[in-house]
Amino acid sequence: MTSQTLYTIGYEKTLLRDVVATLAAAGVAILLDVRDRPISRRPGFSKRQLAAGAEDAGMRYFHLRALGTPPEGRLANRRREWDQFWAIVEERLASAEAELALQEAAELARAAPSCLLCYEADWHICHRRRVAEILAERHGFTIRHLSVYGTKEGAVPLAHQR
Repeated sequence: MTSQTLYTIGYEKTLLRDVVATLAAAGVAILLDVRDRPISRRPGFSKRQLAAGAEDAGMRYFHLRALGTPPEGRLANRRREWDQFWAIVEERLASAEAELALQEAAELARAAPSCLLCYEADWHICHRRRVAEILAERHGFTIRHLSVYGTKEGAVPLAHQR
């Protein structure tokens, strides 16, 4: 039996149409927004616009706030304070709310090809990588990190681990 693929994508420095085209080309049917705050200065990536763009392309959209990085984690990421960042991510993902959201994400991803979406382009330093790892460990998903510039397999250098 082959495992199902769980995709991830970051939209930093991209356009909505390019992200949607990349998702469609990969066969994604469900977009799982794992941002704490689904707002963006990038045109098209605030919650309502993103949901509409995904739905126009035939995808379902879900926002799973409990899987997002809280403000202090985003600040640690911007400052490249990796130990602090990964500790905050782990703490958030260990919460009861995150556990329920992880279960919901797994059910959705088992039902149809799904993709975790966040802002950060580099999946090595984005919390969505850890969300995907947890889902892969628990449910056997194969992780593929998408980019409008190409697709990467899920290998993660140890230096970027928590």
